[in-house]
Amino acid sequence: MTFAFVFPGQGSQSPGMLASLAAAEPNVRETFAEASGVLGYDLWQLCQEGPVELLNSTERTQPAMLAAGVAVWRAWRTHGGPVPPCMAGHSLGEFTALVAAGALDFRAAVDLVRFRGQQMQAAVPLGIGAMAAILGLEDAAVEAACAMARDGEVVEAVNYNSPGQVVIAGHATAVARAIEIAKAKGAKRTLLLPVSVPSHSALMLPAAARLRERLATVSFHPPADVEVLDVDLNRHATPDAIRDALVRQVHSPVRWTAVIRKFVAAGVRTFIECGPGKVLTALNRRIERNKDLRMLAIEDPVTLADALATVKG
Repeated sequence: MTFAFVFPGQGSQSPGMLASLAAAEPNVRETFAEASGVLGYDLWQLCQEGPVELLNSTERTQPAMLAAGVAVWRAWRTHGGPVPPCMAGHSLGEFTALVAAGALDFRAAVDLVRFRGQQMQAAVPLGIGAMAAILGLEDAAVEAACAMARDGEVVEAVNYNSPGQVVIAGHATAVARAIEIAKAKGAKRTLLLPVSVPSHSALMLPAAARLRERLATVSFHPPADVEVLDVDLNRHATPDAIRDALVRQVHSPVRWTAVIRKFVAAGVRTFIECGPGKVLTALNRRIERNKDLRMLAIEDPVTLADALATVKG
């Protein structure tokens, strides 16, 4: 069975996440403890107790989601779960995929994504940027709404999550104009997202420049026998190529629909989301409605057992 692992990014976090899995799998807490040693604060406590406003701050969300994805991956491997032939991550999840693929040391990744979050937040003061989901419009119509709304500011499509679901980001005032234009074009729903930075937009270029400098000091290895797709839907092949992709990813759109369709075209028939949450699983079902495909998510002991049984046959 050809299967792929996918790792979620910001937006899948919530207080109490992975609590039941941690109760059954000691390496979940061990993974968070390892991350806490790098960060200098108790990451597990933050993820269990909040406050939610602190958990949702970019520089803390990114290490939290990285640790969560790696913890689930380690639980999978502890039970003999095989390494998939291909992986991908949604935004921040790309770092998690690189750790799982053996391309990046976990502790180094924790420090790196904290820095990434700090620089993304520093690039745009609070209240200046915004992100919004546009539902029920074709990609081209969303792009046209952004073009009409710019008026000298930045607003652009940044997450092509599934057909009919595109996230836009940029200056808050321009995003507000784009929302109204999208409604006039027939959008079924628009939703401002509770995020602190306009990720993947051109406003992230200063953060990308600082990340490039930091990445030059981090060791990477070619993923061993695993295809990890990057921002341009290409395989990470060399350390320099990985660094370049991670820089471009900060200010380039996430093309999730294209990622999933590329995997399906390559023969993938089972997708396993490496928790927490089921955000990507829901998107994947909207992208590919083929009933022969299996969309699973691991976030607790029951779903872990189901995924293991499915892949091991």
